[in-house]
Amino acid sequence: MSQAVVTLRKGEGRTLKAGGMWVYDNEIDSVMGSFENGDVVAIHDFDSYFMGYGYINMNSKIRVRLLSRKKDAVINEAFMEKRVRTAWNYRKETIDTSSCRLIFGEADFLPGIVVDKFADVLVVESLALGIDKWKLVIVEALKKVLAEDGIKIRGVYERSDAKVRLQEGLERYKGFIGEPFDTKVEIIENGVKYIVDVEDGQKTGFFLDQKNNRASIHKICKDKKVLDCFTHTGSFALNAGIAGAKSVLGVDASQLAVDQATENAKLNGLENTVKFVCEDVFELLPRLEAEGETFDVVILDPPAFTKSRNSIKNAVKGYREINVRGLKLVRNGGYLATCSCSHFMDPDLFAKTIREAAAGAHKRLRQVEFRTQGCDHPILWAADQSYYLKFYVFQVLEDM
Repeated sequence: MSQAVVTLRKGEGRTLKAGGMWVYDNEIDSVMGSFENGDVVAIHDFDSYFMGYGYINMNSKIRVRLLSRKKDAVINEAFMEKRVRTAWNYRKETIDTSSCRLIFGEADFLPGIVVDKFADVLVVESLALGIDKWKLVIVEALKKVLAEDGIKIRGVYERSDAKVRLQEGLERYKGFIGEPFDTKVEIIENGVKYIVDVEDGQKTGFFLDQKNNRASIHKICKDKKVLDCFTHTGSFALNAGIAGAKSVLGVDASQLAVDQATENAKLNGLENTVKFVCEDVFELLPRLEAEGETFDVVILDPPAFTKSRNSIKNAVKGYREINVRGLKLVRNGGYLATCSCSHFMDPDLFAKTIREAAAGAHKRLRQVEFRTQGCDHPILWAADQSYYLKFYVFQVLEDM
């Protein structure tokens, strides 16, 4: 830990004082003392009141990311192991840990790092300079803590290749941490088998955050004709298939994703029930409507249409259009499962957009349920960047 002190401007730090984890560059009055970017510094209010410790990066608009509010905290290897142990104990109590997110950044009080567990493989994504310095310590702590429960990790892969690292002055990187291993990993989730490509798949290889949401569609898919849009590697489609759907069509614009989804269908013995096509969803849905196609269940799991507040208007248009198109393909009394994984598409705005889409499609919606991300992606209140996934299931009815 350095001896440097970051002092806030008078009247600033409101988010931090409310329980948030970040200090922005424009909230800081001064930085006194010697330090290097990535070092842990003390944070003081304008009147020298101690507010916590965090790591600093002068290259980032998020100037300091909080690690602890305790004045007697010592940020060392024992501190990191305690954080890791707390995160693991929480997962053991709340979710199936065969494959899950072990560390979720700020929500686990380890800002800037994500660690996913796929069977006996760990995938690490480091997004901030400060936590990058502790990355190997955190990995070794995870191995130790998991081993205490009889879980042996056979390999660790790093997927720190997100563009956001450039804003931290970091290069994008991916590669093995330790000995190389087969990066195609078989997992089982909700009774469905998948091959997860941790080297070349999106993000860390597989979207674990929808685990419980995928399970929730089982009851509405039995003996049904299902359309799964933006299927990626086929997760919702395969859950529909394993639940006993009559037929499932999965659609994605990536041929690689479609190929992986097709292999996953074969892995589950569903190749005759669950089919995948490589198409642009925005082009396919109007064509299906023109051909008079309808489905019992339509699932919309698009990528984030916006990753900043600046493009939210265009994102709303995208979400509205895709929901209008999807709703028009649902037969009377059928179901729509629709979601947004964009943090900036807040719950109220997403709900408003769906209402507008329903009006545009001349449909009535009866809400079955509302869900968020899985509890291995916990939502830390006051640190709202940890809340991003909104998931609805509706029954779709004609105007009556």
